[in-house]
Amino acid sequence: MPKMKTHKASSKRFKRTASGRFRRVKIGKSHLRRKKPGRVTRSFDKTMEVTTTGNVKRLKRLMPYSGKKRKRR
Repeated sequence: MPKMKTHKASSKRFKRTASGRFRRVKIGKSHLRRKKPGRVTRSFDKTMEVTTTGNVKRLKRLMPYSGKKRKRR
């Protein structure tokens, strides 16, 4: 059986946490930040959890090797 391929764009945009959840960067971070208040621009530095069930299933399919590492005996 051939290896499954990782979707490279998804692997650059999403990160897997140690507990197995997916994290993403907030939108609106890249440009037009000068006219926004400092409180808002600081909030762009935080990441958000992907919570929609359909999106999580899609990410698991797109990134099959991003899961937790299993210990071998």
